[in-house]
Amino acid sequence: MHKYHCELKNFREKEKQLETSCKQKTEYLEKMIQRNERYKQDVDRFYERKRHLDLIEMLEAKRPWVEYENVRQEYEEVKLARDQAKEEVRKLKESQIPITERIEEMERQRHSLEARIREKALAIKETSQKCKHKQDVIERKDKQIEELQQALTVKQNEEHDRQRRISNTRKMIEDLQNELRTTENCENLQPQIDGITNDLRRVQDEKALCESEIIDKRKERETLEKEKRSVDDHIVRFDNLMNQKEDKLRQRYRDTYDAVLWLRNNRDKFKQRVCEPIMLTVRNLFILVISINMKDNKNAKYIENHIPSNDLRAFVFENQEDMEVFLKEVRDNKKLRVNAVIAPKNSYADKAPSRSLNDLKQYGFFSYLRELFDAPDPVMSYLCCQYHIHEVPVGTERTREKIERVIQETRLKQIYTAEEKYVVKTSFYSNKVISSNTSLKVAQFLTVTVDLEQRRHLEEQLKEINRKLQAVDSGLIALHETNKHLEHKDNELRQKKKELLERKTKKRQLEQKISSKLGSLKLMEQDTCNLEEEERKASTKIKEINIQKAKLVTELTNLIKNCTALHIQKVDLILQNTTVISEKNKLESDYMATSAQLRITEQHFIELDENRQRLLQKCKELMKRARQVCNLGAEQTVPQEYQTQVPTIPNGHNSSPPMAFQDLPNTLDEIDALLTEERSRASCFTGLNPTVVEEYTKREEEIEQLTAELKIKKVELDKYRENISQVKERWLNPLKELVEKINEKFSYFFSSMQCAGEVDLHTENEEDYDKYGIRIRVKFRSSTELHELTPHHQSGGERSVSTMLYLMALQELNRCPFRVVDEINQGMDPINERRVFEMVVNTACKENTSQYFFITPKLLQNLPYSEKMTVLFVYNGPHMLEPNRWNLKAFQRRRRRITFTQPSQ
Repeated sequence: MHKYHCELKNFREKEKQLETSCKQKTEYLEKMIQRNERYKQDVDRFYERKRHLDLIEMLEAKRPWVEYENVRQEYEEVKLARDQAKEEVRKLKESQIPITERIEEMERQRHSLEARIREKALAIKETSQKCKHKQDVIERKDKQIEELQQALTVKQNEEHDRQRRISNTRKMIEDLQNELRTTENCENLQPQIDGITNDLRRVQDEKALCESEIIDKRKERETLEKEKRSVDDHIVRFDNLMNQKEDKLRQRYRDTYDAVLWLRNNRDKFKQRVCEPIMLTVRNLFILVISINMKDNKNAKYIENHIPSNDLRAFVFENQEDMEVFLKEVRDNKKLRVNAVIAPKNSYADKAPSRSLNDLKQYGFFSYLRELFDAPDPVMSYLCCQYHIHEVPVGTERTREKIERVIQETRLKQIYTAEEKYVVKTSFYSNKVISSNTSLKVAQFLTVTVDLEQRRHLEEQLKEINRKLQAVDSGLIALHETNKHLEHKDNELRQKKKELLERKTKKRQLEQKISSKLGSLKLMEQDTCNLEEEERKASTKIKEINIQKAKLVTELTNLIKNCTALHIQKVDLILQNTTVISEKNKLESDYMATSAQLRITEQHFIELDENRQRLLQKCKELMKRARQVCNLGAEQTVPQEYQTQVPTIPNGHNSSPPMAFQDLPNTLDEIDALLTEERSRASCFTGLNPTVVEEYTKREEEIEQLTAELKIKKVELDKYRENISQVKERWLNPLKELVEKINEKFSYFFSSMQCAGEVDLHTENEEDYDKYGIRIRVKFRSSTELHELTPHHQSGGERSVSTMLYLMALQELNRCPFRVVDEINQGMDPINERRVFEMVVNTACKENTSQYFFITPKLLQNLPYSEKMTVLFVYNGPHMLEPNRWNLKAFQRRRRRITFTQPSQ
């Protein structure tokens, strides 16, 4: 089989080489054929381009003549339009002469009428000024009459007012005299006033005393409020320190933080007593990372390096049911990843260390881990039980300097120095002391320290201050009520005193008022006025003024009549002037319209003349260029026709039929369009040269030669494939039968262990004979599928079992003198180790079986052994006896004596 396998690999290698060679030649042949096809097209394109270039040459020859003819026709049209515009300008100038003469005549009439209008306006202005003067004089007379009437009215009103005031004064004097007669004697009121004054003085003294007490209470209240604010600030600072632990927990372990928030709202779901954490208000359970309070944050690194992070963020319970309720709600329902532990039923928090700290101070130790921090009793009990923090001392740099002496003399299992942790172990076999040290990591969670005793003291102090504030507020309310009552009493006494004083001074005030009123009455009676005489004087003056006013009105009427006549004459002249101006404006409008048309016509004439000159010059230039294109001299006449033929292209490729010059397009647009089209077509034929035909023929011969070589290679490849098929059949069939036998044995061994396994021949490509391999698939649990044996999917023990069973399946097919198995059972669990050992014993102890050497450092108890087995023990170690002192029989006797004496004890 090995020989066939080697032949298959060799044949397959040669087959790959032939396939690669055939593929390369086929690809090269296809490229040659494609390239030749492209060259064939290039030959056709070469002649096609020649035809297009000839047509372009004919079009470029005709184009200048067409341009010249178009410009010449345009020149004739512009010249005719210029002559017509010149005639129109002449006619417009002749039509403007009569209009100009009529406008001048109208202008003279307008000047005459405007002079007469100005004269009438001046006369009207003088008459109007006289009328205005007369009106002003009449208005002044009316004003004099009005002033006289107003003066008389004022005197009448003053007399009436004087009489009314005299009457009112007499009535007031009579009322005051009646009130004076009824007023009582003032001498009886003085004792009452003195009594009220004494009462008022006593009330004011009480009021001053009350206000003084209120001020004292307010000062006391301000002092208490300052103390309260100070205490509140201290408590807030403590709370901020505790919040720092919560923030660190939330940033690093968000699930644990969310669980803490849930507990704050669900404290009533737990049965056991509440032990509040140091940092949180949660009282039902503890979180190590927030329950621990460092006495000195420099020592936080020892705690964090000693306690794993999983326990640092674990919840500590005193009751198993509480923990199950918590985990069901938080883990199962809320899907939070949290840890939880149970504190020991018997407290370890106060358990004494096995060795006094005073005995260790000589080595530089200053404390045990338990004394470095404060924690609730369940938390401390759990840490002492689980991590023996009451047995782990903490040292200084001096401890590290004498660490070897410390390890040998103290026999401590764990030691902390200033920056390192030492773990000391004793070998089970050799009893040697083995130590390892690691550097301490920087603390992250327990660096914040809080003095809880001081915080509780501050809370008690705050409660005392609040109690005092309530007492002060109650006193202030009572004092305010007393002050309000005294204020009311003070106001009543002041009002009574005011009334008595008013009654005492009322009689004197009435006598003074009566005397004053009598003096005023006497003055008013002396100031008299004769109204009849005043009315007669005013009537006489008004009559004189009215006579003067009548004369002025007559003169004003005559002036208004004269002014009206002048206005009528002025309006008539204005109407005549307006008629003249209107007619003149109409004539000017007609003149301006004619002038505008004349300017437009003149401008059009100038433009046409300039265009004519330009076209004439262009015609000359185009004629010159057309002669140059047709190779005509300056004196030669232009022929009526210019004919040429496209030459015939040799090698059998003929051009299009002959085309005469006059058969080409006769307009520039058509010529330019055809030129653009032909140039575009000609530009598409790039990269052509006359050597294309020669290369095309040479490549045809090369294609024929490659086709013959490719045919020979394919015949050779078919022969190799036929050989591979024959050898493959002789090699693969026996191989599959062999693998099937191995699979039967392997499956049998696995089924005897209540597992499943199979072996098969595996390859990704049947043609890759060097990549064929054995694939082993196993499953150790009924709920899983068969998986390929890999270092990643199965455990170490499962791989060991699979390997051992595979070797046992091979041994009946491959005979050898002996087999050695070294420590195959080290990664197995006890069940698999027992099953594999039984199989090895059964297989090795059969007839005609190879010898087995099974090497192992340990074996399970009560394993099955066979009579055909030999067990050898190898003893080694520094405490082993010398060979000459070895006495196995003495050892056996000693063992029997120990066995017999044990029951009696």
